[in-house]
Amino acid sequence: MRIITLSENMVSEYSSPAIMMGEYGEWNFRLLGGRGEWGLSILVEADDHRILLDTGSHGAAVHNAELMGIDLSRVDKIVLSHGHCDHTGGLREVLRKMRKNVEIIAHPAIWSSKYFRIDNGTYAYDEIPFQREELETLGASFNLSKEPVWITENVATSGEISMVTEYEKIDPIFYVKEKDQFHPDPLLDDQALFIKDKKGLVIILGCCHRGIVNTLNHAKKLTGVEKIYAIVGGTHLAGASKERLELTISELKASDIQKLGVSHCTGMATSMKLAQVFGDKFFFNNAGTITEI
Repeated sequence: MRIITLSENMVSEYSSPAIMMGEYGEWNFRLLGGRGEWGLSILVEADDHRILLDTGSHGAAVHNAELMGIDLSRVDKIVLSHGHCDHTGGLREVLRKMRKNVEIIAHPAIWSSKYFRIDNGTYAYDEIPFQREELETLGASFNLSKEPVWITENVATSGEISMVTEYEKIDPIFYVKEKDQFHPDPLLDDQALFIKDKKGLVIILGCCHRGIVNTLNHAKKLTGVEKIYAIVGGTHLAGASKERLELTISELKASDIQKLGVSHCTGMATSMKLAQVFGDKFFFNNAGTITEI
């Protein structure tokens, strides 16, 4: 299994001995000329499938894929973790680069009219920045499902994630617009990718708006696998309260996670705390990071 981060807020700036030694592990290499952007795009190679989770906010995913020698036309499926533009804004360019028909798996609510509230009380547009018809003309075939979709015997989308914990809440800045009225967005479209491996579950996160602990519990229930081996992606813990962060760390430690690669919406202060707690199990999952399992 390989997990390749194509687009993220930052770009890897150092070389790892693992690259030169040919060892398995986290491979972080200098992505010369690489682009960072607010958003996320992760390519997963597992079960003889290539699955692209999200496409970043602009063109970094395509640009960085070219630098890394990755042929996007070989991608088998695209999964959209949710409908915010920092995870879908690169979709048109990805489709143009692929030049083929491709199934895009997502929740129906990705097409909601999404906004976020600014401090001055106004609302800013935050939805997919393309018309569905245009994307379909470029080869997109949307498989919209509230339920999990099993892509292979071992790889599944989460479907809707139940919010069970008391301390994980949807960020109150997110809204949907319906008939000229703004309402809090429950972000039912928030999804993750679950992969069953002999070492345990590998969980690939987009933004984790509905809570990382809720997501982990959902993964165990869906797959029937209790052991979580690795978590990679956005955790949406930036700005989390001290209580929420402590409870989340407690749950992660109890899960005995062996690899924790954080991205995008985790936040630098939270990342530093996680690095202190998890030591060599922790890594920054920036653009240019390759994780082999």
